Amino acid sequence: MALFGDPFRRFFWSPSIYRTLPGSTALMDWFETPNAHIFKINVPGYGKEDIKVHVDDGNVLVIRAEGGKEKEESQGKDTVWYVAERGGGRGDFSREIELPENVKVEQIKAQVENGVLTIVVPKDSSPKPNKIRTINISSKL
Repeated sequence: MALFGDPFRRFFWSPSIYRTLPGSTALMDWFETPNAHIFKINVPGYGKEDIKVHVDDGNVLVIRAEGGKEKEESQGKDTVWYVAERGGGRGDFSREIELPENVKVEQIKAQVENGVLTIVVPKDSSPKPNKIRTINISSKL
């Protein structure tokens, strides 16, 4: 297997997964099936209206969630918080993931259920044109 065709090449050349907001609690699993790449991200306390998923620059999957202060405000001003580990003081989060080249970006689907965001990115099984080009060598330019 060539290094540039290997899905792990990104770990050596550039960061493919990174958080844009420090301290993000959106834990993620990424696995691959024969037909798709599947991402499962913990988003407890967020509804589908709080989460935005889109693709930037052709192959960067961006996941953002906003609206984290609603629970604090709904408790009232006389409520004193001592510990907020379960999402009571949840904040905004953002993740960006560089997708592999063999995906169908226009067919990405996402759903939120039981505090888990599932994103299915179908694979493109059609053969890609060869990126290797032979250059003829001559004796004169």
